[in-house]
Amino acid sequence: MNDSAQAAASATQATGNGRVTAVRGSVVDVHFPDHLPPVLSLLRAGKQNEIAIEVLVQLDARHVRGVALTPVQGLARGSEVTDTGGTLKAPVGPGVLGRMFDVFGQAIDLGELPEQVEWRSVHGLPPPFARRTGQTGVFETGIKIIDVLTPLERGGKAGLFGGAGVGKTVLLTEMIHNMLGKHQGVSVFCGIGERCREGEELYRDMQEAGVLPHMVMLYGQMNEPPGSRFRVGHAALTMAEYFRDEQHRDVLLLIDNIFRFVQAGSEVSGLMGQMPSRLGYQPGLATELAGLEERIADTEHGAITSIQAVYVPADDFTDPAAVHTFSHLSASIVLSRRRASEGLYPAVDPLQSSSRLATPGVIGERHYQLAQAIRRTLAQYEALKDIIAMLGLEQLSPDDRKIVARARRLERFLTQPFFTTGQFSGMAGRLVSLADALDGCERILNDEFTDWPETALYMIGSIDEARHPDKGGA
Repeated sequence: MNDSAQAAASATQATGNGRVTAVRGSVVDVHFPDHLPPVLSLLRAGKQNEIAIEVLVQLDARHVRGVALTPVQGLARGSEVTDTGGTLKAPVGPGVLGRMFDVFGQAIDLGELPEQVEWRSVHGLPPPFARRTGQTGVFETGIKIIDVLTPLERGGKAGLFGGAGVGKTVLLTEMIHNMLGKHQGVSVFCGIGERCREGEELYRDMQEAGVLPHMVMLYGQMNEPPGSRFRVGHAALTMAEYFRDEQHRDVLLLIDNIFRFVQAGSEVSGLMGQMPSRLGYQPGLATELAGLEERIADTEHGAITSIQAVYVPADDFTDPAAVHTFSHLSASIVLSRRRASEGLYPAVDPLQSSSRLATPGVIGERHYQLAQAIRRTLAQYEALKDIIAMLGLEQLSPDDRKIVARARRLERFLTQPFFTTGQFSGMAGRLVSLADALDGCERILNDEFTDWPETALYMIGSIDEARHPDKGGA
């Protein structure tokens, strides 16, 4: 254990010692002869207090049962356990910016923890209704298909839904790159149960982009015990709340992947012997998820805007984890495996994705009417695909052929080269303003590009970048 963890352990006053009575995987039972630690108390065990245990159940007047947040190698019956007298804490303050931490607040980027930090419990409460502003504003991302069809809300929560390998992490990383350039607040990235390779790549990319001084990263990696993965989201929110409430700054909270939080809770529930619910999920799934999501809110001091990747098991959107996550979001961006296979990146499904901000009163009448026209055109094209597959495009009426031509050009215009994939695709990334994206869509719907090949609109930024091979320019 490094110096920062030892300092955190010694900062709490020990209120009594107990003895381990049973160890079953990550579940540890402890006997306390004099007092009983409250639920959510943090216990320490091991020769150097390197084993952390969080109390989840008081079994009787003398025994508690907890889940270990660290590996339990070396723990045995009769081992001494110390009650720290507090809960799991996270470091907050200006000193955490530009650093990478684990769930205990230990720096994992090979640097010492700065001194100008304070430690706060990760178990916070959502802000009361009286402190919430309720003001709705659009949060631009620079990604055409998202800004036009599923605008994000400042102080809201947006979900990136998709199965494995359809581009959730890439899209999330691109949003970080685009937003940190113009976002004047702080970004907190929380990796829950993801690969260590992704964490190292993101750290290096943010460092090269020059935005790391405005970011904090926390990781509970997939090789860590479920208790650790279950609490890293709460630690990230504690840091985000500090910047919102104490420094009055807007915070961008990025979570990859919220399904792993649900999965970790399911593992903890199974270890604790609780009866599983539908599809094997924990019975407290809705409560646990709401306890995390409801802390993400805007107040009179600032706003926490959250973008969350959501893995959908087997592409089944009726899975309880996906259904319960949907209910908390102001925007749902659904990624389609079919669109990814067609090379339409980002592989956002425009007909399944939605945003509650897509109303005339929020985004304006012109934007609303254009978004509706785009959806209508793409839906009509979807309905015509079966006829095209069976009879061919030539059998359609002239009006239907115009719809197909518009839809296919819209699909290609709504693709976009990403900054974060430039090294693989060989194409420089594009950041497109909402005005340029709307202008391009409007001109396509007005049939300005009917005699242009579809490929002229593929993987470009604004519509002015399109080049007609026969005309030599836009």
